[in-house]
Amino acid sequence: MAEKDLEKLPDDLFTNNDVQSFSWLDINVTVKDRKSKEPLTILDSCSGYAQAGQLVALMGPSGSGKTTLLNVLANRSQSPWTGYTKVNSRSIGRKELREISGYVEQDDALVGSLTVRETIDFSAKLALNGLTKGARQAMTDSLIAAFGLRQQENTVIGTPIRKGISGGQKRRVSVASQLVASPKVLFLDEPTSGLDSAASYEVMKLVSDIAKKHHLIIIASIHQPSTTTFELFDSLLLLSRGRTCYFGPVRNVTTYFDQVAPIPVLTNPAEFLLDLVNTDFDASERLQTKADLVTVQSHWRSSEAYHSLQSGLAKSEYAASATLPATDTRTGQPVRLDLPFILLHRNWIKSYRDLLTYGTRIAMYTGLAILMGTVWLRLDYVQSSIQPFVNALFFGGAFMSFMAVAYVPSIIEDLQTLKKEHANGLYGPLSFMVANFLIGIPWLLLITLIFSVITYWLSNFRVAADGFWLWVLWLFLDLLAAESLVVLISAIVPIFVVALAAIAFANGLWMSVGGFLVPMDTLNVFWKYVFHYIDYQAYVFQAMMVNQFKKTTYSCERLGGSEYYCMYPSDLQADGKIRGTAVLEAYKYSYEDGKMWEWFGIMLGIIVGYRLLGYLALWVRTRGF
Repeated sequence: MAEKDLEKLPDDLFTNNDVQSFSWLDINVTVKDRKSKEPLTILDSCSGYAQAGQLVALMGPSGSGKTTLLNVLANRSQSPWTGYTKVNSRSIGRKELREISGYVEQDDALVGSLTVRETIDFSAKLALNGLTKGARQAMTDSLIAAFGLRQQENTVIGTPIRKGISGGQKRRVSVASQLVASPKVLFLDEPTSGLDSAASYEVMKLVSDIAKKHHLIIIASIHQPSTTTFELFDSLLLLSRGRTCYFGPVRNVTTYFDQVAPIPVLTNPAEFLLDLVNTDFDASERLQTKADLVTVQSHWRSSEAYHSLQSGLAKSEYAASATLPATDTRTGQPVRLDLPFILLHRNWIKSYRDLLTYGTRIAMYTGLAILMGTVWLRLDYVQSSIQPFVNALFFGGAFMSFMAVAYVPSIIEDLQTLKKEHANGLYGPLSFMVANFLIGIPWLLLITLIFSVITYWLSNFRVAADGFWLWVLWLFLDLLAAESLVVLISAIVPIFVVALAAIAFANGLWMSVGGFLVPMDTLNVFWKYVFHYIDYQAYVFQAMMVNQFKKTTYSCERLGGSEYYCMYPSDLQADGKIRGTAVLEAYKYSYEDGKMWEWFGIMLGIIVGYRLLGYLALWVRTRGF
């Protein structure tokens, strides 16, 4: 990246950057081993520090604890830990740290259907309150230019069915999306993972230059960088089995290890060190050195570099000239009522660009409508068609609900985005849930209308305007409840296969206890009183039964002369007809005026209940990050 590109970043992008030092002292993480149930040490007395303008590397073999340490430093660890993290010589809490820091995860949790410009712009909208549109666009333009993304600014990030930008460009977008919030400390988890040597250097060179130009503190976990990338870092913390093997300037690495295990000339120092402290293999045979991990770690404890670390920590503790203000520019602001609408706008763009969100579901439901309409094609109003009508009503409501499982991939992607952005302090589960519910309404209504226009008239349901629109209303409520159930289960278990299986099981349960497959007077009392009355499919089926049969009549079979055989006796039997209400009475469904609106209220309660439970599940899950 050319030096002139960095000049495109505004000088006031990181205003009031009064964080001069970040230090961590005696960080310990111990968990219970899943197999042996014995205590397992992940981190053991790790200490270090970083000054403004420095790029610090956390390096070590797989399982060394570097990602755990990074999460502890960013106050995102799911495991209990002891020790201290300090900014400008004083301890700092989770909320305060997140207000001055940003975190770029190893996996780019970006919305694939947004363009590069939209991604950075939405990050600015979410992070910065009260910024004018012109100022926000100027900041976005500056970041796009500085990160060399001008040619890709209108290219989408990329989805499973639509190619987008490259891996290196995604990394740059991820970093730019965090920098737009003006952090003082930036944590990067494996920022070069999956990138080739050239792309890794490009990303880290830009990050290093920004740190120095704007006096940021950047701490990155990194695995096996190239020599040129490794030399971009100012300091290195080398870990193995949770213990420190070296902490100090990168430029001193070769000199330091000359006393333990000399690094051969023309050898990548990072690669050599990772091999040296890797306990999964015998380093002595590969590296032709007699040093082992115990030797390396014991030498560290007695080295001059160790004493320099203690001296550096002391300076960080007592000699920091600046003090971190009690509040940040984002602290103490009023509750942001605009957040759900910003998320709604972003969700709207995703919903019509990403075919996996609603496009695929529209195609699925259209296919189901054609299938249903042609199978139950133009049913006559004779008694032999009564059961097919009933079957069609059950099939339509039940499978409309069941096929909501197609929403699982999209909602899980959204939940991953929520996890990342909530951890960065942008918004909470309430804003997410409100936006998610609102964006579904127009699309589910469209799906309902497409399905109804095709199916209702092909199958010859009750020919009346009120009959059609009541059908639409109940199918719409059916889809709202089904999607709310998908959101609830996915919020509890955001794992694709598990969520899919749980939702399929729930739909199977609702079909079984709804009152069609097993009549209510036969259904086991446990299933009836525990599950039937909270089964939204049951209310949809009852309401559609009343809509179809309350105002219709059906012809009976003539036995000969003036006698008729009617399957459902009614006051019209002498005329060779069956009143539709007789069918409802046989199914023990109430059809008096006002009953349907009682069911309508129950349906709204179920939908709201699912959403509230979904919010509660997200609130519990997001408390840990």
